[in-house]
Amino acid sequence: MTIARPALLVAIDTEGDNQWSAEARRHQTFRNTRELERLHDFFARHGVRPTYVVTYPVVRDPESAAVLRRLLARGDCEIGAHHHAWETPPFEPEDVDRHPYASWLSDDRFDAQLDSLTAAIADAVGTAPVSYRSGRFGFCARHVAPLERHGYRIDSSVTPLFYEAHKGGPDFVDAPAHPYYLAYDSATTPGSSRVLELPVSAALDRTVPRAIERLYGRAPWPYHTRRLLRLARIATVRSLRPTFMTADAMMGLSRQLVRRGVPILNLLFHSSEVIPGGSPYNRTDDEVAAFFDRLGGYLTRAMSELNAEPLTFVEYADRFERRATAAAEPAC
Repeated sequence: MTIARPALLVAIDTEGDNQWSAEARRHQTFRNTRELERLHDFFARHGVRPTYVVTYPVVRDPESAAVLRRLLARGDCEIGAHHHAWETPPFEPEDVDRHPYASWLSDDRFDAQLDSLTAAIADAVGTAPVSYRSGRFGFCARHVAPLERHGYRIDSSVTPLFYEAHKGGPDFVDAPAHPYYLAYDSATTPGSSRVLELPVSAALDRTVPRAIERLYGRAPWPYHTRRLLRLARIATVRSLRPTFMTADAMMGLSRQLVRRGVPILNLLFHSSEVIPGGSPYNRTDDEVAAFFDRLGGYLTRAMSELNAEPLTFVEYADRFERRATAAAEPAC
């Protein structure tokens, strides 16, 4: 059996330092964006063509915006939009502490925030973004039509098996792992919109019936239940998240997805995770070095063992649309 060459998509949520902390959100700093060129050099050595999805405060910070312009001028990356509902105008002061999902916003508030975010990015880097990711994965089907109206072609907010409905957040348990055009009434069902969903790569570490997978995804007390299942080596979700996964685990997931015919490997991390103390995860120089070791090891193996092809989001979307158009044309 011939296995198609997968696309390797690497998207970095580019934001202020330590957005997990309310104190850091109240007093925004951008140490991590000063390291983006070093990160980009790392990607260039591996042949990666990254997509930086960037927040409103980042592009309104003059030094951060200058870094992004220099990256874009190199011609081997894309600048997209990363929507933080708690810090994109118009927002309420209490939102900084509330840390809301974008799905909590009214339609009018979401549209206004999307307008300000899109305009700010276009003003900062000279081109309007066409790729989008919602902070905290707070995406919902109501956002599809506004994304279309603002010129977005791509969303990458959906992660299969991701479940935070118990906190008022999304339920993406039913989402497919392969790309699909979004529906207007469901974030996890293919539909007729012009917005292409590129799901973050994630799956259970073993093949089980779909009904069992859904039970796992929506298990009560999800954090505790999943931890117990992981410790008992019964099942765990693997994702292309180098902050949490070893290179071996990410390669295991990638092989699994390629065998299933999934055409993308979509990897995610935050820009603040590449500096010591920029996140709750990589607090020391040694932890940052270990992160880069995991990331570099995975990228090398994905391209050598799976022949993965690095592309930006929009490069992949262009290819996907060409193939969809060709498939829809009547045979001669």
